[in-house]
Amino acid sequence: MTEMLGQLDGIRRAALDELAQIGELEGLESWRVRYLGKKSRLTGILRSLTDLPLEERRPVGSRANRVKASLQSDFLERKRLLEERHLELSLAHKSLDVTLPGRPIPRGRLHPVTQTLEEICDIFKNMGFQVLEGPEVEWDYYNFEALNIPQDHPARDMFATLWIDSGRSGGARLLRTHTSPMQIRIMETTCPPIRAIVPGRTYRYEATDATHESMFYQVEGFAVDKGVTLADLKGTLFEFCSRLFGRERRVRFRCDYFPFVEPGVEVAIECLSCSGAGCRLCGHSGWIEILGAGMVHPDILRRGDINPEVYTGFAFGLGVERIPMLRYGIDDIRLFYGNDLRFLEQF
Repeated sequence: MTEMLGQLDGIRRAALDELAQIGELEGLESWRVRYLGKKSRLTGILRSLTDLPLEERRPVGSRANRVKASLQSDFLERKRLLEERHLELSLAHKSLDVTLPGRPIPRGRLHPVTQTLEEICDIFKNMGFQVLEGPEVEWDYYNFEALNIPQDHPARDMFATLWIDSGRSGGARLLRTHTSPMQIRIMETTCPPIRAIVPGRTYRYEATDATHESMFYQVEGFAVDKGVTLADLKGTLFEFCSRLFGRERRVRFRCDYFPFVEPGVEVAIECLSCSGAGCRLCGHSGWIEILGAGMVHPDILRRGDINPEVYTGFAFGLGVERIPMLRYGIDDIRLFYGNDLRFLEQF
């Protein structure tokens, strides 16, 4: 036992003497392998402890572990000093002037459509609506049939659909053409009262031009409760338009057709360009349509497991890109998704 303890002390002295002479990181790694590696003498002694008599294992093992821990600590300290010296030499070689100003980091910003989307969501959240999201790959049932648009209904011609499955039955999949499918999904899982808006991307299979894109953002909103009337819808949308476009902006509310509401209404605002006098932007009418709305059809309530004899509801939908186009006089929707920083940096 005395001989093995002497060997451990000798290993430690030799290792420390050699460590003090090392001046490069490469030599330091060789030292680690030689004195702390798997084939080092110290590791060999630790592995041979089982061959010693029981009364010798504890003192020899304890001394060996202390030597190993000490050498590991000395190794890490030497490595730190060498790395600091290497960094100092590197900086001196490069002649770095730390007093020079740093390179400016470009500051990002939100996309104009995202800014508008967040503003719309904030307005409706302040009015008591939840903000929910739904799947962009949707079933035919939720996208059309549950919304009173069966397979052979002419209203399907309004939606140039991107189909994923070849069959166009209720079980076929598609890229959603609007965010309205979430009406059914929410009603299936939520008991009234319900007040929710659903922002998200929608898709249409159509040629792109100044006013059409194959992908665009839409916000669907609806409310279901006892005693909900068209007056509630009108008040909600008038308040929304006032907060978004200003209290001085006039709002028009008149009947129109939409396939899954009855009755349907169109909401338009006074033209931002001519203030209602009539110009090319508004087709010389003085008004610009911004969204469609109406009362939820009783059949849609039934498909959502809600009794239309007890509850009524309203729904509305608007295209998000149309809002900044009107606000900022943008005449081409494709500019939003052309990734041209000269355009995006203006917002």
